[in-house]
Amino acid sequence: MNLDVNTLFLVTIYVEAILGLLLLFAWVQNASIRAVAWWGFAHLLLAASVTLFGMYGSVPDVVSIDIANALLFTAFALTWTGARVFDGRKPSPLGLVAGAVVWLVMNRLSVFQETWDARLLLSSGIITTYTWLTAYEFWRGRSEPLVSRWPAIFMLFAHGALFLLRTPLAAFLPWQPGTDVSGSVWLTVLSFEALLFTIAIAFILLAMAKERTEHRHKTAALVDPLTNLANRRSFLLDANAIVKRAAADARPAAVILMDLDNFKSVNDRFGHAVGDMVLQIFADTALATIRPTDVVGRLGGEEFAIVLSQVGREKALTIAEELRIGFAKAAAHVAGEAVGTTVSMGLVMTSDGPPDISVLLAQADQALYCAKDRGRNRVEIASPELLRSRASRAAAGGMPPVGASVGTSSAA
Repeated sequence: MNLDVNTLFLVTIYVEAILGLLLLFAWVQNASIRAVAWWGFAHLLLAASVTLFGMYGSVPDVVSIDIANALLFTAFALTWTGARVFDGRKPSPLGLVAGAVVWLVMNRLSVFQETWDARLLLSSGIITTYTWLTAYEFWRGRSEPLVSRWPAIFMLFAHGALFLLRTPLAAFLPWQPGTDVSGSVWLTVLSFEALLFTIAIAFILLAMAKERTEHRHKTAALVDPLTNLANRRSFLLDANAIVKRAAADARPAAVILMDLDNFKSVNDRFGHAVGDMVLQIFADTALATIRPTDVVGRLGGEEFAIVLSQVGREKALTIAEELRIGFAKAAAHVAGEAVGTTVSMGLVMTSDGPPDISVLLAQADQALYCAKDRGRNRVEIASPELLRSRASRAAAGGMPPVGASVGTSSAA
């Protein structure tokens, strides 16, 4: 095989140096991903090592072979350290220099200076050890499921095995890679590119792991774990945005506050497991009823809320009735028990109140009280007349005033 060794070395130097600089740039952009920094420095050392290898014959052997190999082993040690940091473990100071120290010390012995096979076996053995240690770090990682790490583990194991082909062990293989300079260079460069590909896979896995972790944290902070609906905090943020947009566009929206009737009795009679199933049934029914542009959330206990965007009064009432009737049918029997719980609703249009979700929910709460007072399992609209009536009755005593905090109706 005709091989321009100088060109091959030059291309490898450029690739390794550019990749190292890109990884360090990525680390500078997000310093919390420390593993990327270790891998970036590893590739820069690989570039320096290949540079010295390419200078063989023009500089003393102690530089082009001994120092070049020491840099090469340190680069693989940095790769292994990056894998440790990747999964939250600490670097090993001894491990970082062990390969280079063993190589430099052993090469002071006459047997290694005179025997090419011994030097080749030691060199390949050190690299394979670091590579397989890196694979082991990914295998025992705790941050992500094992299946997501298998591509990097496989590539690292293959990378280590590839280096063993440069040793006398190749004599036991059915395919002989050859011992000439061309074959050795090809195997060396192929092993570098295998490492490059492996680091790319590890970097992608790191980015995916980080994204999944952030998604889990975000979901835990914004989603109710039982119903998978928006929790109170998340709902209020989204609902407030819809209400303000409705006011800016002069297109009304509707706010519906809902409370499950006799829910405490369901928990007392059938247990909390059945009660949880009822809450999940309501959440599923609500999601199946509303439109993609609407928002539904669980405010706490058996209390839920919906904001319908760009909707008129009649359409909002129709959606509320569909949800009320659908839930009554779906929750008639739960886990073989005749539960028969229903839902009461208070509805308010944004055109009837200020563009403030907390005020609108308080008004919907007053309508919800009316629904409870008038027999439950119904929808009441918070009209200006109803709110004035509730305000006057509150002034006389005996009921919460208009604007009372949301959540007081859940005991009914």
